[in-house]
Amino acid sequence: MRPEILFSLFKPVTSLKGVGPRIGKLIETVAGANIVDLCWHLPCGTIDRRYSPTIADAHTDTIATMVVNVLKHNKPSNKRLPYKIACSDDTGVMSLVFFHAHSDFLLKNLPEGETRVVSGKVERFGNELQITHPDHIGTLDELEDLKRIEPVYPLTAGLGLKPLGKAIESALDLLPELSEWIDPNLLKRQNWPTWRDALLQAHHPETDDDMAYTSPARMRLAYDELLANQVALALMRRSMKTIKGRTLKGDGHLRAKIERSLPFELTSSQRVSLGEIIEDMGAPSRMLRLLQGDVGSGKTIVALQAMMNVIETGAQAALMVPTEILARQHLATIEPLATAAGVKTLLLTGREKGKKRHAVLASLSDGTAKIVIGTHALFQKDVEFQDLGLAVIDEQHRFGVHQRLTLAGKGQGVDILVMTATPIPRTLMLTAYGDMDVSRLTEKPAGRLPVETRTIPVERIDEVIRAVGRSLQQGTKIYWVCPLVEESQKVDLAAAEDRFQQLQHIFGDRVGLVHGRMKGKDKDAAMEAFINGPVDLLIATTVIEVGVDVPAATIMVIEHSERFGLAQLHQLRGRIGRSDKSSTCLLIYSGPLTQTAHDRLAIMRDSDDGFRIAEEDLRLRGAGELLGTRQSGLPEARLADLAVHGDLLAIARDDATVFLNHDPNLDSERGQGVRTLLYLFNRDNAVLNLRSG
Repeated sequence: MRPEILFSLFKPVTSLKGVGPRIGKLIETVAGANIVDLCWHLPCGTIDRRYSPTIADAHTDTIATMVVNVLKHNKPSNKRLPYKIACSDDTGVMSLVFFHAHSDFLLKNLPEGETRVVSGKVERFGNELQITHPDHIGTLDELEDLKRIEPVYPLTAGLGLKPLGKAIESALDLLPELSEWIDPNLLKRQNWPTWRDALLQAHHPETDDDMAYTSPARMRLAYDELLANQVALALMRRSMKTIKGRTLKGDGHLRAKIERSLPFELTSSQRVSLGEIIEDMGAPSRMLRLLQGDVGSGKTIVALQAMMNVIETGAQAALMVPTEILARQHLATIEPLATAAGVKTLLLTGREKGKKRHAVLASLSDGTAKIVIGTHALFQKDVEFQDLGLAVIDEQHRFGVHQRLTLAGKGQGVDILVMTATPIPRTLMLTAYGDMDVSRLTEKPAGRLPVETRTIPVERIDEVIRAVGRSLQQGTKIYWVCPLVEESQKVDLAAAEDRFQQLQHIFGDRVGLVHGRMKGKDKDAAMEAFINGPVDLLIATTVIEVGVDVPAATIMVIEHSERFGLAQLHQLRGRIGRSDKSSTCLLIYSGPLTQTAHDRLAIMRDSDDGFRIAEEDLRLRGAGELLGTRQSGLPEARLADLAVHGDLLAIARDDATVFLNHDPNLDSERGQGVRTLLYLFNRDNAVLNLRSG
């Protein structure tokens, strides 16, 4: 149960005064549904309202908070004209100007003959001083409250700063005093405020320095979030290790058959990683290991050999992937090798229906099928295994933690191997995958040539099209990647469908199209036509980003490359250079480039090292965007920025480890504080692990 002291923070934002369903929905969009989410929604800027001149002394183009007497309302005869209110003080006269005004509201808030405080930008129109749409209107009693540095928050369409600011102030009024969870020595050394004071300071910055990620208040809050994350991961890891696993140690006869069937030698890092995996599977506790390898580093073969180890013991293995295209691709790679070893492999996606699906399910439940490759369809209740020993999950960041546990729940003490082709920086690795052991593939298979990468301005696109034509005449397969499916009114980007029509007009039926909105079977047909059929130039969206393997493709054109993240560009580029032929990637960009976009394209041009690219991506973009945490099931960083707070992450990890060794059940006084911290950051599952562990 969540501690009672936190109840008020986990009420919906609509329980705050003045926050109705409409405003509540907008706040939920920008910050979150609960009051605690408002506390985490920190300012992104400030407005200084302390300047409080007389009318005669007021500087134009400046924010001022002024005391005025309301003289006269001048309501226009035509609604399109501005509504003006004449005001004065002892030194002069000015106007308050409103467009599309509601006279009832203005008469109530600015009654003639009364004194009011207004705050807004002072401007001069002709000879007249005016404030158009004052940001604040108040009484004389509110003068000191309005003369302050006002925080500015990230907003969404339809939500103004005023209602959001009021809601946040109401949320901060509910902050309780919580017992301390940070190590007292660290707190003293860093000179950090208490949790409550840190939040109040972060929401009421006096200077730009107060808003910096390195300010004491922000550092404290970032550390709180990182510590909650590290304690939760440590508890999950401990819980996984205490769940009884099984010893899965094959005799190697199937692995030997697979290795004899391979047309290449395994790299040394493939052998090392496979050794680590086999050792884990042979231990009595459950395996939870991440296999991290750059695009084209040979993860699939390592995973297949791990599956063979399980099958040698009589158990079964499942490989789960995020898309049907990828599932069929893995089947094409794995099935011939497995068949050579005498092992039956099946496919299960949403497209297997009726008798075909029934036959697959029967083969899994009676154990005749030893390997199944599938999508989310593997989660469904009617999917039963005779004896599932290993679950392999590809492109882990596309699945949530609960999904990987659901698949593991299809057997007893199932070992889990997750794979990602998205190289992950070390700091992010600790945050996202701290509950796992990690194996890394650092080499490319022998014979692969580096991809030559060039950047080309969009003004030279006709040259690119002519070069594509010359390559097609030589029998080359080419990808052409566009960022959007159809023209958007808001973003003027080249649409895949428009580009397809243009290039089909030039090159005829050799041009194909694949995008994410196509039905599964249409997508597969388009890919099949590109891999084995008449299509040599494939216009595609990022649906081809992960796992698609077409060795004959040696050229990739990426249009509007400045719109893509570094990791995504690297993933896309990894679709070519998968044979012993030289390959070229053309990054077409539209200027003028931002500094970040310029840096991104320069890194792509200079490096094909996925791990270096990942570190640079973290530096340029921050962690939140890097893994797409919203859809990954990973905790989203609200207060910490790993590009800035990487050092704090290492401290939090060490602190969590040492602390849990001394107080494994969080029984001490500080332990109780850490429990509260876990609930505060929605790590309730970690507390459940604590109890069950």
